[in-house]
Amino acid sequence: MNYTGYELIWLFFVYSFFGWVMETVMGTIKQRKFVNRGFFTGPFCFVYGIASALMTVILWELEGRWFFLFLGCMILGTVTEWFTGKLLERMNRQKWWDYSKKKWNFDGYICLQYSLLWGVLGTVCVSFANEWFTALFRMLPGLAEQILCIALIAVGIIDLSVSLAAFFRIKLNRQMPVVYLWNRHLGAAARRMGMWIVGCVQRRMEKAYPVLLEAGHQLSREGRFAEGCGFYKLFWIFFTGSLLGDLVETIFCRITVGVWMSRSSLVWGPFSVVWGGALVLATVLLYKDREKPDRYLFLIGTLLGGAYEYICSVLSELVFGKVFWDYSEIPFNLGGRVNLLYCFFWGIAAVIWIKVLYPKLSALIEKLPVISGKLITWAAVVFMIANMICSGLALIRYDARSSGREPEYAWERWMDIHYGDEMMQKIYPNALDT
Repeated sequence: MNYTGYELIWLFFVYSFFGWVMETVMGTIKQRKFVNRGFFTGPFCFVYGIASALMTVILWELEGRWFFLFLGCMILGTVTEWFTGKLLERMNRQKWWDYSKKKWNFDGYICLQYSLLWGVLGTVCVSFANEWFTALFRMLPGLAEQILCIALIAVGIIDLSVSLAAFFRIKLNRQMPVVYLWNRHLGAAARRMGMWIVGCVQRRMEKAYPVLLEAGHQLSREGRFAEGCGFYKLFWIFFTGSLLGDLVETIFCRITVGVWMSRSSLVWGPFSVVWGGALVLATVLLYKDREKPDRYLFLIGTLLGGAYEYICSVLSELVFGKVFWDYSEIPFNLGGRVNLLYCFFWGIAAVIWIKVLYPKLSALIEKLPVISGKLITWAAVVFMIANMICSGLALIRYDARSSGREPEYAWERWMDIHYGDEMMQKIYPNALDT
């Protein structure tokens, strides 16, 4: 990938703008009047920017392999749209868009025809449009490039703040706390200006998404710890899934390769965060569909699991400069990052998790006392965050040592002392330099 950070920011906003144009044109034609689509107020639809950025960063090595590039863009775009819909639904307890009446839809948020459109648009962007827009950006002087990107980021942050204020004003039907701060510190003029801006955005959002005015469904609360599918439940699923994933992979390697080896993602303890993250995603996206047929869950698990593993492989290589697994010798592999057999394993795991393991683990988690459960959870959260930070720094320094770079800072010298090459090779025996 030959794009700089500024160029990725530029591409993000370019595709966000064109996504907004496409959504606005479609909405205007459908409603026969101008409709400013999107959560944000400005001419941006950031779901398109996010999807395009992911495609650019993750799928760049598939250029020229049209079928796999199309399939990857289709999956990435579809998953991004699904996540966005799920996030907005959690904020308002309502669907912001609904494809339930379309054939081959899933959960009302995605459908086959738009997934195919994601594949076509993504393939065009990665193969052709990225180079066109980047060439246009490179025509600017270096300082102008930086100023433009910083200005776009500032506009995006302001737009996000105002849009969130308008959204919560609609939801709560009262002024946001930020307005009270304006009352106290900036005076009546600033308050009126702020209320006018938020009011304009509120009216725009109500026209574009009338569903915001409807009363959302509220989850029942019985006073149990981690009930429903909130933060506490998902964290313990991540924690437990990371432990179980490391155990499963360790045993699998012993059976297939004949040796015991570390399969941990972190330097402190047997945790495979790829598995933990996979179970969290499967829970968030599939637990409402646990009553659907096994073949349905298997198919979704196969597709999403393969995409998830591919993304994790690319990102870990980009960030840490290491390849943590290589399936090049297994038939039907894609760049050595995923293979068809293991994608089927993801599908089987999705069925077993949703149908068998999740209900039992969920009930077990909810048996924890409320107060002590929260205290234990936050202690574990702090531990896992520190573990991930230390592991990330150790891997960064491990890659730097393999490149022959001497330590410059105190943390690098500390990592060299406590996490030298011998220990890192023991923790990550399959890590290869890129």
